Amino acid sequence: MKISILSRNKKLYSTQRLADVAKQRGHQVDVINHLKCYMDIASHRPSVHSMGKKLPIYDAVIPRIGASVTEYGTAVLRQFEMIGTYPLNESVAITRSRDKLRALQILARAGIGLPLTGFASSPDNTQDLINIVGGAPLVLKLTKSTQGKGVILAQTQKAAEALIDAFRELDANFLVQEFIAEAGGSDIRCFVIGEKVVAAIKRTAREGEFRSNLHRGGTATLVKLTPEERSTVVRAAQKMGLNVSGVDILRSNHGPVVLEVNSSPGLEGVEKATGRDIAGLIIEFIEKNAKPNRTRTRGEG
Repeated sequence: MKISILSRNKKLYSTQRLADVAKQRGHQVDVINHLKCYMDIASHRPSVHSMGKKLPIYDAVIPRIGASVTEYGTAVLRQFEMIGTYPLNESVAITRSRDKLRALQILARAGIGLPLTGFASSPDNTQDLINIVGGAPLVLKLTKSTQGKGVILAQTQKAAEALIDAFRELDANFLVQEFIAEAGGSDIRCFVIGEKVVAAIKRTAREGEFRSNLHRGGTATLVKLTPEERSTVVRAAQKMGLNVSGVDILRSNHGPVVLEVNSSPGLEGVEKATGRDIAGLIIEFIEKNAKPNRTRTRGEG
């Protein structure tokens, strides 16, 4: 098979692992910087170009699109979908998951457990917004935050009001969520491929930090999921429309709650913590499922 990986840096752990494993399994692999791609948008001959050349027709494309370039990256991915290339994750599913508010609304509509969450625009709503999530302490989260950036814990009512006012002054879109104290500074990253949870790790924040992201010094250990947690995670991934995802959950007093569904989860932390060949499982999934024009949306919406 001919496989393209959309990534701005071929030396990143996840990109390199996917490329190496695919080559070991006999596939031809090209790592393509999606920001250097440009497109011929024509109904009868859509194509993708890069560095002065028209790219070949690939059997499958693996998007590793950073959150900061979601709009252009998914536009390039849509072009591959129009050509008929099989996408590991579709452009519509990626944009859906990257919009935190939209993603939470989709999950809520499906009855999937979530932290109490509020969203507002007018400063007149501040007090009621805080009340919706049960008061302080609470978490404020920029809708475009990644890797724990733009996520702040407000310990008191006054701190919450001040932070909400400050975010509004910046014209920033943000969510207000309840703080799940019983999680003890830990969350669970579940790696989902198809309809299976193939790995799960418990991420614990370093001392003095409430964000458990490994990029922020958190530690990772193996964890066993309950049947309810496993079901919640798989349903969340399916509702986003993602074939491969990292679903982050918290263990609350009222069951598992989903924090986020990540469309481009990193492989390093989960592979090193679990010893599982996640990259190999992803390439195996592509081998079983990649067929021309096998895209639900064909680059639509």
